[in-house]
Amino acid sequence: MKKVLVIYYTQSGQLRSIVEQLTKPLGSDNEVEVDYLEIKMKKPFDFPWEKEAFFDAFPESFQQLPAEIEPPSAPILQQKYDLVILGYQVWYLTPSIPINSFLKSPYAKTLLGNTPVVTVSGSRNMWVMAQEKVKVLLKQNQAQLVGNIALVDRAVNLISVITLVDWMFTGVKKRLGGILPLPGVSDSEIQNSAVFGQVILKYLKRSSFIGLQDELLQNKAVEVRHFLVSMDKKANKMFTLWSGMIISKTPQARKRWLRVFNYYLFFAIWVLSPIVHLIHLILYPLFYVKTKREEQYYKGIQ
Repeated sequence: MKKVLVIYYTQSGQLRSIVEQLTKPLGSDNEVEVDYLEIKMKKPFDFPWEKEAFFDAFPESFQQLPAEIEPPSAPILQQKYDLVILGYQVWYLTPSIPINSFLKSPYAKTLLGNTPVVTVSGSRNMWVMAQEKVKVLLKQNQAQLVGNIALVDRAVNLISVITLVDWMFTGVKKRLGGILPLPGVSDSEIQNSAVFGQVILKYLKRSSFIGLQDELLQNKAVEVRHFLVSMDKKANKMFTLWSGMIISKTPQARKRWLRVFNYYLFFAIWVLSPIVHLIHLILYPLFYVKTKREEQYYKGIQ
């Protein structure tokens, strides 16, 4: 009997839907037993977000400062799993505070140490640098990253900003104006994620995950859009400066600087990102070889 543990955190329920669909082929197999561990915080994050709380989560999110989580149950901690599937959201270009908190807890090494791990992210569109941070945390926990699946909102970048912000602050997933697409990962892609589960099941039964990521890529588990990678890297540099400055402030000064950061973020998204995109398109031919090399790296698990 193969034993699989699915670890995830969700606010809106989207990531729960993703991991449930993905693991359907595993749970339907008589030779596989699947357990689920939903990460829960001692101090939960509400959904929908209050605007002030959303921005207040920025410094700790980006600086990857852990908070207290509810401990996993004893039966899960005492079990040795053949595979762990780790589902996470991206907050401020970084694994969410709940997932970061789990990965920095003593429970992580117990559950992940010397264990194959497949990471599954559900994000707006920029996930690459968050995955790099997850890789570091997995290595610190002596886990073996064997696969990665990155599901994203397929809408145009600025359109997805509008629709996702509305979803985050209202809690209602809807077509704005009856015209714009639904926010988040599409229902069809969530349903299709069972295909990835079938691929994972095949390698799980082999007791070897060599070649798993290549086959996941053949099934379109990861798409790397280099403009977004470039934006991700640049934004990480700016977020490093902003988060370091804000986190050192007094509570009153912190509120003021978070409001300034809110204005900066609006300017960066609506003014800077289109300019950077245009420059990227102009320079793309000059950096074609480097770009393709980076794309291959980010699609992989090294």
